[in-house]
Amino acid sequence: MVTAASLPTRRRRRGAELEAALLEAAWDELVQTGYARLTMGTIATRAATSEAVLYRRWANKDELTLAAIEHYRRMHPVADPDTGALRSDLIALLTAISDSRAGYFAIAAGAAFSGLLADAGLTPTQARDRVMGDSLRPRDRAVFRRAHDRGEIDLQGIPAAVLALPFDLARHDLIMDLGPLKPARIRSIVDELFLPLVRAADRG
Repeated sequence: MVTAASLPTRRRRRGAELEAALLEAAWDELVQTGYARLTMGTIATRAATSEAVLYRRWANKDELTLAAIEHYRRMHPVADPDTGALRSDLIALLTAISDSRAGYFAIAAGAAFSGLLADAGLTPTQARDRVMGDSLRPRDRAVFRRAHDRGEIDLQGIPAAVLALPFDLARHDLIMDLGPLKPARIRSIVDELFLPLVRAADRG
């Protein structure tokens, strides 16, 4: 349990620095206590600030929690690896997503199942978009652009749903299993599901 006495002395923070500190405190409190026990008061204590400072930016704990989830995701991006081949690129990328996002999805899913969706008035689709935050079109992913430039694939001939498939499956497994994907599962997604569909699209 975080208490005021256990925290560092307050110092004046402003603007983006203050907001980042508040969001990081909210994320840390979410990880430690879970959404159900989270309050604006416990976040304020962890951030060494007042509840009034929080309420000036977020109307309630669900808005702050969603903002903290989004902030954590933005601060921990997953870079596209460049191994020189599409298959190994995808395996490396899905492995990196699995390793770096497993804990994130477990915390976010726990918050959703503990009442965040209902409190925030979000549909499951809206919650998914807020949590996933993946606005990048499949064709714009660097891993596919490089494969296209190398002549491995023809991006224009592959449906967007096929390009999105490996990432959709990885996210599904992360949310449902609340843990990293096994290497065999990642290879199965790439070798048994994705690449055969890509080859079929190229032939068609």
